[in-house]
Amino acid sequence: MGDTPQINQSRISGEPAAARKKAPFYLTLWGQVLIGVALAIVYGYFFPKSAVKMKPLGDGFIRLITMVITVVIFCTVVTGIAGMENLKKVGRIGGKALLYFEIVSTLALLTGMVVGNVMHPGAGFNVDAATLNAKSVESYAGASKSLTVPEFLMNIIPTTMVNAFAQGNILQVLLVAVLVGFALSMAGQKAKIIVDFVDALTQVVFKIINMMMWTASIGAFGAMAFTVGQYGIASLGPLGKFIALFWITSTLFVFVVMGLIAWAAGFNIVKFLLYIKEEIIVVLATSSSDPALPTLMEKMEKLGCSKSLVGLVVPTGYTFNTDGSSLYMTMAALFVAQATNIHLTLGQQFTIFGVAVLTSKGASGVSGAAFIALVATLMVVPTIPVAGMALVVGIDRFMSMFRAVVNMIGNGVATLVVARWENELDVETLRKNMA
Repeated sequence: MGDTPQINQSRISGEPAAARKKAPFYLTLWGQVLIGVALAIVYGYFFPKSAVKMKPLGDGFIRLITMVITVVIFCTVVTGIAGMENLKKVGRIGGKALLYFEIVSTLALLTGMVVGNVMHPGAGFNVDAATLNAKSVESYAGASKSLTVPEFLMNIIPTTMVNAFAQGNILQVLLVAVLVGFALSMAGQKAKIIVDFVDALTQVVFKIINMMMWTASIGAFGAMAFTVGQYGIASLGPLGKFIALFWITSTLFVFVVMGLIAWAAGFNIVKFLLYIKEEIIVVLATSSSDPALPTLMEKMEKLGCSKSLVGLVVPTGYTFNTDGSSLYMTMAALFVAQATNIHLTLGQQFTIFGVAVLTSKGASGVSGAAFIALVATLMVVPTIPVAGMALVVGIDRFMSMFRAVVNMIGNGVATLVVARWENELDVETLRKNMA
């Protein structure tokens, strides 16, 4: 029992190796998760029917983390805003973050469109859209009906403050947190006791999450075993080319586009990826970026970003900074059009692009959200039949793995960029912890 806190601290802390005793590979979080993923792939390949039954392990781990996500977001945003020197600074940082999110996610949409036009991933399928099983997309179409612009904006406002937390709606929780944070900031010293309470609650919630992360390897095993057992590599067939193209495009986007952004901000993208390797492995295995949010925030602070800035930028980025989802949406739209022999003019492609700019903003955190957002896009722009999405619904789990990872990495990079932009990044601490 006496060794457990030390092991846990080395797993989560993200401190430089020189500052702590290096734990054996199998006792580190990323090591245990990697072992769990490797075992899951073998198990899913040789015992697919049994592996499919492991799904509750992955779902249970994700639910454990999402159970406290809204509390984490509320506490960090409230303390972040209340901890700022003035409200103008809150607006300035929020404005810079949203500007960055919009530029990079739009660049991702354009990248997906360019790759789709150059590589033609859907060419040669010659599928008649009328023969596709539209029922497989109906549930997604139903979920996407609320994604029209006016309803999307109205959905940000909860019926009650408590309801925002009960439904787990991140946008609604963000709105409540921003209002409470501004109110506490304006109240000044009179509200100090409440700010201290929220700050203490934040520490308690993060301790709970650290305990939950002990089960990450089990959750990763269950999620990956289900994915391999349910779908299998052999069952992908000709769609494997599209999956490989998306994975390669996502990887290049991280190393080239985000790499250049990181270089301009004064840090190395490869070192940053190694620093958050635990989060990358967990997100890949579970196909959801939610489990990485709390520990990512901790690690951003340990890199030298101010607590208030991290509390404002990271949670906001989970909704508005959807680089991986944006890459997928334009690539998948072009794939479906090419597979069903529908020729899209440049004007039609930019119409899809314009609608995707709006619908992609709700596509983060939850596995499959980008698929729903793409269905919503095609419903607004009926050039491509929505039934065509039946072509890719079966491989969405494999696509969501990389979507979620790119989304998460993008939020980490964005936090460091905005912190550097605001001169709130301790460069010495950054270099020391990334070494």
